[in-house]
Amino acid sequence: MAATYDFPSDLRAGQEELHQVRAELLALLKRLPWSVEPLDGFSDDTGWRKVERPASPGWTEDEQAEVEKLRQRERELAVFVSCHRFWAEVPAEDTVEARMRLKHLHEEPPQKT
Repeated sequence: MAATYDFPSDLRAGQEELHQVRAELLALLKRLPWSVEPLDGFSDDTGWRKVERPASPGWTEDEQAEVEKLRQRERELAVFVSCHRFWAEVPAEDTVEARMRLKHLHEEPPQKT
């Protein structure tokens, strides 16, 4: 049977917010034009596969600020989660498994109490 870990509530919350911020950033980046700066479209079929991009109007200052805000929060949360005091309590040989458990905790059904 796999080990179970008693993750502190602040670590769980930090990991959950990290998932949310990453999902929000990914969704935003998918909606935005492919280039931050305005650029003409292009087509290139000289490589191993053809690459085409339409003209990009670039990102607005508000869009750039929103991306930067989300990236900054993502960095803060990643540092918080990876440097949390909980990890000092986990034996070195169990750290990777424990980290994977935390990362996938949101996929598990809630525990019955």
